[in-house]
Amino acid sequence: MKLRPTLVATAAVATLIGACSGVAKLPESAGVGPDPTLPPPEKSLIPTVKIAEATGWPAGAKPVAASGTQVQAFATGLAHPRWLHVLPNGDVLVAESAAPPKGEGAPKPQGFGKIKSWFMKKAMAKAGSAVPSANRITLLRDADGDGVAETRTVLLSNLFSPFGMALVGNDLYVANADAVMRFAYTPGATSIGTTGTKVADLPGGPHNHHWTKNIIASRDGSKLYATVGSNSNVAEHGLGVEEGRAAIWEIDPRTGAKRLYASGLRNPNGLAWDPSTGMLWTVVNERDELGNDLVPDYLTSVRDGGFYGWPYSYFGSVVDARPQPPRPDLVAKAIKPDYALGSHVAPLGLVVGTDASALPAPWRSGMFVGLHGSWNRKPPSGYKVVFVPFSAGKPSGPPQDVLTGFLGPEGQAQGRPVGVAIDKRGALLVADDVGNTIWRVSAAG
Repeated sequence: MKLRPTLVATAAVATLIGACSGVAKLPESAGVGPDPTLPPPEKSLIPTVKIAEATGWPAGAKPVAASGTQVQAFATGLAHPRWLHVLPNGDVLVAESAAPPKGEGAPKPQGFGKIKSWFMKKAMAKAGSAVPSANRITLLRDADGDGVAETRTVLLSNLFSPFGMALVGNDLYVANADAVMRFAYTPGATSIGTTGTKVADLPGGPHNHHWTKNIIASRDGSKLYATVGSNSNVAEHGLGVEEGRAAIWEIDPRTGAKRLYASGLRNPNGLAWDPSTGMLWTVVNERDELGNDLVPDYLTSVRDGGFYGWPYSYFGSVVDARPQPPRPDLVAKAIKPDYALGSHVAPLGLVVGTDASALPAPWRSGMFVGLHGSWNRKPPSGYKVVFVPFSAGKPSGPPQDVLTGFLGPEGQAQGRPVGVAIDKRGALLVADDVGNTIWRVSAAG
């Protein structure tokens, strides 16, 4: 009797899941701080899998705000809201977006990799990531100041998996999955009817594994900085498909000319300028498949011309033997990140606390980070928003929980935090792409 290939694949995957039943040997806190614990890697045929099934929030439920603060829904019923940008007049822009479809020519896994790929697709669907992209930017307005948006309009539509946004003068820049676009913006407008102009291409292609592209403008608006994640975990598809990726690019918005600003950053997302030093900072999702306790994701300052290790090493000079041939020359110059946030926590959103904040005073010098949450750690990590205090331009203490409770009592994902922003009144906004909600955190009372 012949077994159908799907049954064989299912049986193989079930066997592998059983083989990946190990749990973390270290507490999550061991992978946090300027000098995280880096144990020997644990290798397995497939990574540890611990999926928090995406269920959304039960009626009346919401995240748990830290002591001294309160949380309310700023807007609900959105379609996979990922990223936020607050305009000078207080309007809030939301990128409702998901991964673009893979095109012809995307790498096709072979042998065991095919089974692994099939399983990973199922896992991502369970985690709430495999949804169609709305491909739009929605504008939310809270004109009466009660912390709830009473106006909602589509500002831009028919985009290509949009993510990052930046306003320079009356030019609104949007980072699609493959290019930076410019749109003419009129202050107070609730819709833009033009198709926009392409400013610069960004690495995309038929595969586009890490598709999210974020942008931030320099203080004087003369430059844009764009994040581009890697096209793989550790260059397993070859370095050819990694051209220009795992990097931050500097773009001249007037000419579209661009140059590589920093590299070796596996999947950078959030960007922020430190107000005390003027330094650019980012949060980065590190590589997988080395065990529950490796590799810590991180928050780091970004040096012009700096190389941060991927794929040949992590946390400076710790060699990853998987990419071949090795590059000891690059490992020797790899920069150690400033601050580990924990293994597999998936940091995405990043925003600076300000003196004008409507939040407790201790959260006015440092950075808020949205930790989207793990899919490959037992027990899960992340699934919260934290604040990292700063002193003299550097992280200066353990992260503090700001918004928690995204995991339900049965381990299900009621929500997952992504982008974070400070609104015009100084409250913290959090995009929740599973709960399809924008949450607003402010001081209690």
